[in-house]
This record gives sequence, C-alpha cells and structure tokens, in this order.
Amino acid sequence: MAIVVQKFGGSSMANAEKIRRAARRVMERTKAGYQIVVVASARGQQTEELIRDARDLHPNPPTREMDQLLSTGEQQAASLFAMALDAMGCQAISFTGGQVRLRTDNVYMNAQVKSVDAGFIRRELDHGRVVIVAGFQGVDLQGNVTTLGPGGSDTSAVALAAALKAEECEIFTDAGGVYTADPIMFQNGVLVDEISYDEMLEMAGLGAGVLPLRSVAVGKRYNVKIRVRNSDDDNPGTVITHEVPQMEGVTVSSATIQKDMAKISLIGLPNVPGTAAKVFARLAEAKVVIDDIIQTEISPEKANIAFLVGTSDLPKAKQVAEEIKKELRCDGLFVRDDIALVSVIGVGMRSQYGVAEKMFGSLAKAKVNIDSITTSEIRISCAVGRDEIERALEAVCLAFELDKPARQRKPV
Repeated sequence: MAIVVQKFGGSSMANAEKIRRAARRVMERTKAGYQIVVVASARGQQTEELIRDARDLHPNPPTREMDQLLSTGEQQAASLFAMALDAMGCQAISFTGGQVRLRTDNVYMNAQVKSVDAGFIRRELDHGRVVIVAGFQGVDLQGNVTTLGPGGSDTSAVALAAALKAEECEIFTDAGGVYTADPIMFQNGVLVDEISYDEMLEMAGLGAGVLPLRSVAVGKRYNVKIRVRNSDDDNPGTVITHEVPQMEGVTVSSATIQKDMAKISLIGLPNVPGTAAKVFARLAEAKVVIDDIIQTEISPEKANIAFLVGTSDLPKAKQVAEEIKKELRCDGLFVRDDIALVSVIGVGMRSQYGVAEKMFGSLAKAKVNIDSITTSEIRISCAVGRDEIERALEAVCLAFELDKPARQRKPV
C-alpha cells in the first residue's frame, strides 16, 4: 500500500474541533486505501508560551533543557490526535521522535536529521494503524532530546516521507499553498499549481514563510513530492517537485520581499587575495548571517565590499565591520539601516531574456530607486528603501502579471 505523510500545523490543532477536522482528513485517506503517517505540531501558541515560561525563570535557559521542554508541545498534540482517531473507530498510535528513532546530531535547538528507522514505522502501519509522530524533535546518539529549529515539524514530515518513500508529503497550513506573492502584501496574488524545488528554495531563502528552507532542501535531495494545502478546504494546493519542461514557459513564477534588512559597505579595502576571506571569516565568528554580497574593484589597489544582513544582526555586524576598517585600513564604512529587498524568481529566467529590463523599468516607472542589485540563475533581487517596498512589490507583480494564472500571462 502507498504511504502518505500528512503534517498538521499549530493552527490546525488549536482546539478539539480542529483536531477532529484534521482526523477526518486522515480517515478520508485511509478509506482511499493509503497508509498514513501524521506529523503533529504543537497546538496554537503553545511553543511560544513555553518559551515565555522558561525565560521568566531563567534569562538564558540551558539549550538542552529548552529542547526537553519545547518537545512536550508536539507530544501532547500527537497523543490528542491519536485519541481523536480512536474515538472515530480508526486504530492509531502516537510516538515521540525518539521512539521512531529519528536520529539527529547534538546541536540543541537547531539539530539536523541524520536517520529515521523506517522499518519501525512500517511495522506499525502493516498492523493497520495510523502512526502519529510528534514533529520538531528527535534524539541524538546519547539519547538526548533535540529539536529541529524553526519550521522543524515540516522538516520532520519531509524527512519521514523520504525515509518511508512516501507517495506524497502533505503540509496543511492556513495559507493553502504557494502564491505568486504574499497575498497580505499584494492582495491580487494567485495560487501557484506547481513550483520547482529550486524556486521554492529561493523563495524560502528570501523570506517567504510558506515552508522552511531545510524542509524543501530535504525534499529536493530525496525526491519527495510535497503538497502545501489549506487545512480548512479541499483545494489541491501547490505541488513542489522537480523542474519539468512546462515550468520554463513561466518566466517569473513569484515575487518576494524582505523588509528588515540593513546594508554595510566597506569602502576602499586592499585589493589583494584574502581580503574577502578575512572579512567574512570575522563575520562568521560573530555568528552574523550574511545575505547578498557585492564586491567591486575601484582601482588596481582598492575594492569595495558591501553585504546585507537582517536588522537583528546589525549591531554585531557593525561592530565587526568597524574592527575590520581599522585593521585593514580601509577608506570608509557606510551603514544603511532602512533597506528592504524585492525579488522575482522563476526557472524560466534560464532561457528567457528581458527579465532584468522589465523589472528595472517597472521600478523606475514607480519612482523606486534601486540601491543595489544581485542575481542568481533564477532570481533577480533589488535593494530599495524600506518605505518604498510595498510600491516596489506592486510594480514588479503587475509588470510580470503575477495577478493572473500562469496560462494567462503574456511572454516577457
């Protein structure tokens, strides 16, 4: 029998009626002849409440104890889900991540999945049971409970689907799928039927909150078909899968924005081998997460390096940059803390021209000034002023007709 993994998020588990509704979805799949593995997230705002409780007691709680604490939310949700199914006459059994032998490394609060005992889960499925697994957690080789970081239940679900060679991994969310642009920021954004792993990875890295980066990366690595659906309706949602030829016909599939960004520019650095390595080694030591990087040679002796960081990392990044300025005797340091990033993404960019011209032209027409530009094979990003980001997003969305289904858009 084919296996389907279904993951239900916190809002889908917020109260008893929502758990019953989710359980009915599982029953529909079992009646259709599938073996089902459910991954349950903590209910509602329970994780946030546990974090607040911990910080009321300790200003900097030990990470091991935080993982012990935070894993309990998913365990409660898994047990309640099993009870709901049992009450409906469906055999079900719940397990923690450790019980299904989901092994991780020993990095507390951001562990990486190393292996899953698929045989253990298959034996339970073959006994006719629905298996419910507490998401977001596993155990290291010493048996310590670990958690998988932000969006960890999605990562749990995709990892389980990979280990079980599941036909599909369904992620149930409030969003109901992937949109051409965040429907809160651009109200005319439309649902995307199908999107490639590479496009989804770019979107996740650029702030789209539909799926965490790690879950998509696992899906791509192990060829897991991921479907993002709404927990409250029967719409098919969005399928995330390997690139197929028809995707190239859609030049731009989506647009994203990142609001809370800052830009640091080191002016007149020595233009010699190893300079960039020194700069970014120091930033890595300070645990500063770097976004886009721009290096420009201004003379045979001098070069400029600029990079974007989240505003939460700006104090650390600025301190490191000031130290580097003194050590390398660069000419200047410029910090801009009001930056936002607007990006367009699409695998069709590989085979189409004119995308950059259309994007830059749309921003110029909207009177949005571009601070800097970075690209990848399937992405163009422009840094703009934060107070202009809504106007910038609307301009590029309308330019690439992201208010229409893909089949109705004109070629670039």
